[in-house]
Amino acid sequence: MYDPTVARLTYRALLGRRRALILGALPLLLIVIAVAVRALSGADDQTAANVLGGFALATMVPIIGVIAGTGAIGPEIDDGSVVYLLAKPLKRPTIIFTKLIVAIAVTMVFSAVPTMIAGLILNGNGQQIAVAYTVAALVASIAYSALFLLLGTVSRHAVVFGLVYALVWEALFGSLVPGARTLSVQQWALAVAHKVTGGDLVTSDVGLTTAVVLLVVVTVLATWYAGQRLRSLKLAGEE
Repeated sequence: MYDPTVARLTYRALLGRRRALILGALPLLLIVIAVAVRALSGADDQTAANVLGGFALATMVPIIGVIAGTGAIGPEIDDGSVVYLLAKPLKRPTIIFTKLIVAIAVTMVFSAVPTMIAGLILNGNGQQIAVAYTVAALVASIAYSALFLLLGTVSRHAVVFGLVYALVWEALFGSLVPGARTLSVQQWALAVAHKVTGGDLVTSDVGLTTAVVLLVVVTVLATWYAGQRLRSLKLAGEE
């Protein structure tokens, strides 16, 4: 289910000079904000939770997920080079699974690691806030990568749709419409983070069991359907 050659090519595509600069911009900004906030207000648990929840998990993680998830396959479909990949004796689910693993790894490195660093800067991991949001970033990275990889296989405008979901649905509707929060990767990840802290600084509108089930279901279904779409793309090319 994992092909090293496909993985190497995907890493090379995702970590090219220009894309790597884009991926690194938000983590760098998060750390700069953390340093500034710590210098101005000192170590404060609530402030740390606000920064990590409001910027790291709500903005940085989904945007990086969009870049890594769609970038793992979208450009190959757009420029037609995916045809050469499909000509190889590889099962389509293997291609998708390999690209998903790469997208998850890249998203985790560029989101969870800086989240942990920022949390330690902000309050030294008081009340396990840094660890909780790091775990949330790790969990969200998996679901976002699967969702946005799927978008990359079904639409040429995957980046736009991904940003609409991440910044409009989750950030805007999620804050205004209570029912929308149930269908939010961010809220599912927060449910896991709440379990880690065991306190009230990190809260979620979704229960832990529901969140875990939805995370697993969405990840599995998105990965499966992406494989099906890639298979149909091969058939269309042969016709």
